Amino acid sequence: MAAALTYTVEAFNTAKASENKIHDDAIAKKFGFGGGLVPGAIVYAYMTHLPVERWGRAWLEHGTAECRFSKPVYDGDKVTVTAAERDDGGLDLRLECRGVVCAVGTAALPNAVVPPALAEFRDAPQRANRPPADESSLAVGTWLGIDPLVVTPELIAEYVSDVRETLPLYAGEGLLHPVLVPHIGNFALNRNVTLGPWMHVGSKIQHFAAARRGDSLTVRARVVGNYEHKGHLFVDLDALIVANNSTPIVRTDHLSIYRPRQVLAA
Repeated sequence: MAAALTYTVEAFNTAKASENKIHDDAIAKKFGFGGGLVPGAIVYAYMTHLPVERWGRAWLEHGTAECRFSKPVYDGDKVTVTAAERDDGGLDLRLECRGVVCAVGTAALPNAVVPPALAEFRDAPQRANRPPADESSLAVGTWLGIDPLVVTPELIAEYVSDVRETLPLYAGEGLLHPVLVPHIGNFALNRNVTLGPWMHVGSKIQHFAAARRGDSLTVRARVVGNYEHKGHLFVDLDALIVANNSTPIVRTDHLSIYRPRQVLAA
């Protein structure tokens, strides 16, 4: 087995001022955390550095990934990502900081895959008014969408800066960072329902094409799970990100705690 690859980065909480107060120091401490949480999307972004370093643009075009977040990452933490090669050529990923494992995942580069037909995913508009997140507004079978997100040079640069990315691929080839995948999964939720403090906890991802400068991105997301586990209320989305209303970019299973048990107990 080849020696493990490593990558280090200083964590940056990009969401201190966001509507989701789990990223605010004072509110997060009331939940028992040491401070505001670095968003799961950003943590995932750190985990993508080594797969892209290993496989380049090909991974953005047909690579796969899974990630699960188990411990918080805080602003200023020194984060170390390790990628160990498996016998099948894939990578086992671990993200550590403060001496603990905070996230685990996998990445692989299978042969090019055929994306699902667009007709399998309903193109729903973003809700004009956001109801509270609950068993009704996020009922299993509900379709969610967002207003188009245009990939501008400024957005490419913003994502690269936010996640402290050092690979030249994105700016050099006009490609959007894969942090877009969990970000758009989050948008499918927070642009359609109102939420209190909430947490993205994991994703499964299959790329079909790279998102490029000039693309107009939307999402076709279906609620496939809404359930209670250990006092938390979870919502699971099966989401297809589409470019220019015609090209599937990536499919993701996006799992979030939309109402933590601390809120239910309050």
